[in-house]
Amino acid sequence: MRRWVLAGAAALALGAPVAAHAAFSPNDPLLSKQWYVDQDRAFDAFNVVTALRPVRVAVIDSGVELSHPELQGRVVVARSFVGGSYADIQGHGTFVAGEIAAAVDNGRGIAGLAPSARVIVAKVVRDDDGTVSPKAEARAIRWAVKRGARVINVSLGSVRDPEESGNTGFSLVEQRAVNYATRHGALVVAAVGNSTLAPVKPWRYASYPAALPHVLGVGSYNKSGDVSSFSNRDEVYVDVIAPGEDMVSLFPRPMTAKYTSCAEQGYSLCGPKEYRHASGTSFSAPQVAAAAATLFSMRPSLSPDQVSTIIERTATLASPANGCGACTGGRDALSGWGKLDISSAVKALRTGRAPVKDRFEPNDDISIAHKVRAGKARFRATIDYWDDPNDVYRIRLKRGQTLSVSTGATPNVDISLNLWRPGLDSLAGSSDWFRAARSVHPLGDPEHLTYRATQTGWFSLQVSTARADSGSYWLRIKRS
Repeated sequence: MRRWVLAGAAALALGAPVAAHAAFSPNDPLLSKQWYVDQDRAFDAFNVVTALRPVRVAVIDSGVELSHPELQGRVVVARSFVGGSYADIQGHGTFVAGEIAAAVDNGRGIAGLAPSARVIVAKVVRDDDGTVSPKAEARAIRWAVKRGARVINVSLGSVRDPEESGNTGFSLVEQRAVNYATRHGALVVAAVGNSTLAPVKPWRYASYPAALPHVLGVGSYNKSGDVSSFSNRDEVYVDVIAPGEDMVSLFPRPMTAKYTSCAEQGYSLCGPKEYRHASGTSFSAPQVAAAAATLFSMRPSLSPDQVSTIIERTATLASPANGCGACTGGRDALSGWGKLDISSAVKALRTGRAPVKDRFEPNDDISIAHKVRAGKARFRATIDYWDDPNDVYRIRLKRGQTLSVSTGATPNVDISLNLWRPGLDSLAGSSDWFRAARSVHPLGDPEHLTYRATQTGWFSLQVSTARADSGSYWLRIKRS
């Protein structure tokens, strides 16, 4: 399967607000053309360029111009997964990398949004036809994680249509690579996709990998504050939106050199026509990746889901009042949790308690379930209707052995328990025949499940959310 490169709420209660102070204003001369910097409030939480720990951010894209002056000392390693050089002859990857990691306050060009970012370059886009193999993408993700990436930006995807069996866009090798990244502490940030190639516009389904668990899916909005007409909608997989029209960033100098009369060499203002006013969810995702890099830099112990939760829950709700005419003022299919607000995310982490960490992720299906080996176990985990709707635990029972499970959730989170018999490989193939026991109670009531095994083997305990909400839960398991 080939994949085209994309061309183009409530606040989280983490603590009391901090006192307002003057925002840092970089001296980069093209900053005035980066309208997205103010929209993201990228530097509003800092008085100066703060000395943060370097964080490795992987750019899975068309390559990067490594010799660009704005990226000197900011690229860690580069590799091509499609043969040949890792040089960027299309411009897309250099543009994405510039939004994240261009030098800040150096009196030159633009300002990258993540001063702490150090880039891992993985070229996966073919030079001859601009397509991407999911296998190449998956290899690149794994390679980047092994080289220390904490954030992985994927500004590419394909049209996904769950209603058309021949065009689902799903790739198992891609899903496994995302699971690998999550398990090793890396957050995957992906563009939800442009509807340019979809049957209708706007399109109501996000692309993969944005439509995978634990991936932070990003849509686009324009200068007026409205969701871009090309930005894919999705009730589940659009998590946040960020500016994605009339964008300015870095561009390979060999490409801008063709326009000799243009003064801003090495920047998209001197690029081909489609990049001089670049648009696309491709260019929204890097802003969120930069926000994630800043949070990881501030607190390296955070898990990927903790970072995505902070970014989502501190986003500014999109509504007609701030330009989004069709937005509801709550979580919706157009804007997810709302508009990226880097300053709010930073302040929330500074002043409050981080979301509960789930040390078992990813355990979203039977094949990657967490095995509970102790006879008795009690622990806390998290669940999220949009990003993590299922947790699965494998429990070995002997014939005649009794399993007792009880659980309780945070307020307004309704969870249910299902116990599946041995032999079921995936929740996607579940049926009543495989169900050994279940427990569903009214909202707010504790869940209980008791089962006496009629066979020996590994049973699968599924904890799922029964309504659109998220939170933590405790789980107590006992075998006797």
